[in-house]
Amino acid sequence: MTDEATPEFPGAGAGALSLPPGFQVVALGAVGSTNDEAKDRARSGFPERTVVWARSQQTGRGRRGRAWTSPEGNLYTSTILRPRVTPAVAAQMSFVASLAIAETAEAFLPPMAAVRCKWPNDVLVNGRKVAGILLESEAGADGRLSWLVLGVGINLRHFPEGTEFAATSLAEEGAEHPEPATALEVYAQTLARWYARWQAEGFDPVRAAWLARAVNRGGPVVVRLSDRELSGTFVDLDSDGVLLLDRGDGGAPVRIAAGDVFFPGS
Repeated sequence: MTDEATPEFPGAGAGALSLPPGFQVVALGAVGSTNDEAKDRARSGFPERTVVWARSQQTGRGRRGRAWTSPEGNLYTSTILRPRVTPAVAAQMSFVASLAIAETAEAFLPPMAAVRCKWPNDVLVNGRKVAGILLESEAGADGRLSWLVLGVGINLRHFPEGTEFAATSLAEEGAEHPEPATALEVYAQTLARWYARWQAEGFDPVRAAWLARAVNRGGPVVVRLSDRELSGTFVDLDSDGVLLLDRGDGGAPVRIAAGDVFFPGS
């Protein structure tokens, strides 16, 4: 594990932050990956709602092992959660996180900024990706989770150029001086609220709120799978978060559990 943050990491102490009840922060300097740091701590018994926060990452990663550029100035967190659910149900946390990130972004952006969600777990500002989400977990002998690590990176000041799907940052979209410590406070509050609602009410309210923000619902999409691409109309999310794709052939919508969504012409 990496040593605690050095003094040049301002606002590093949990006491300097305004956090929801039960949240605590482990503030670090430069790390390999906040998810790796959080997984080590989850296995050693750190409590739920522990947030590992790093100034920068050297080997940050996103879905499917993709590299996540992590310079100082953005927000990099991994939160330990311990919902007593199966891994399949825990996958719904990507939608919970998307809503928390979207509301965090809106807290910094001008009112005219369009903050939308893109299946399966992207958050877009004015059509460009502003955040990344990575879920990793470990199950116990009963098939339920021992822990879940929710990794989230939000582009506050910096974003990568030349990515397959165009990226942006909050600063690029009009946010004035977004600071990691302030963003962490807002994100922790929004995550706490949506996590509590998901635990109390299930996926239905999360699904409804996500669909209200969904980009291109009812419009054409291309879904890239591991072995092929499918084109059609994004018609809905199923009750488990699976994307429903109408191929236009008169048949039932195709259920897609994993893949990458693109928009024709983008």
